[in-house]
Amino acid sequence: MKVHRSQAGKAVVVIVHGAFEHSGRYEWQVNRWTKAGYHVIIGDLPGQGEVEGKRGHIQSFNQYIRTVESWLEEAYQFNLPVFLLGHSMGGLIAIRTLQEIKHSVMGVILSSPGLGMRTGPPKAVHYISTVLDYIYPSLRVKTNINPTLATRNEDFHESDAADPYFLHQVSVRWFHEFNRAIDKAFDSIRYYPDLPILFLQAGDDHLVDQHAVRHFYDKLAVVDKQFVLWPNLYHEVFNEPEREDVFQEALNFTERLIKAE
Repeated sequence: MKVHRSQAGKAVVVIVHGAFEHSGRYEWQVNRWTKAGYHVIIGDLPGQGEVEGKRGHIQSFNQYIRTVESWLEEAYQFNLPVFLLGHSMGGLIAIRTLQEIKHSVMGVILSSPGLGMRTGPPKAVHYISTVLDYIYPSLRVKTNINPTLATRNEDFHESDAADPYFLHQVSVRWFHEFNRAIDKAFDSIRYYPDLPILFLQAGDDHLVDQHAVRHFYDKLAVVDKQFVLWPNLYHEVFNEPEREDVFQEALNFTERLIKAE
């Protein structure tokens, strides 16, 4: 976990990265938040980035929840408003964290949250993996995720291909824990706290099912909620060529809530 401090220090943003990637890919966004006056807390999730242990593997999705909970505890030490921002799987983790723990969060930003996947293994392979989840859960398989599916920003295509921390394999257990977490997010939607939330959803998302995201949003019993669809953007909206506009939308959300406070 790293703490990036801003001179202004008006609030704290806790960023939760997505599957296969790591916190190092968020340098641009971290810089934009700190320049806007926000401290930023960000780290690598279990099994990813520089975290010790078997890469691409978790025993339980609760490992992610406990990790984000520790980041939030660090953010609360500033005694400032805290915002939780999750991208893709990080968005799912943010949802599950707030469904499970007591919080002191002012608002939540979800970037193409992983509430339904567009791709998955064939039925026969899925059945075999279900068996392996019990007898060989740490077995890793290729993700076959091409960086060109995540963003139109060509700067990331080459860097991701050469990135030693970018995951190309995940375990059978990871796959099933991800899917079980999606089911729990929907099943426990009534436990999601009534706090402001902003969805920033890619309209041309090749990785996440945007209809599942919209379905979750529609079911969410939250007074202050926004759903912004970016029609031509790929999955990683904060890395797209239009990312300045996306960031401004997120900043407007946090600034409005701080001003209202």
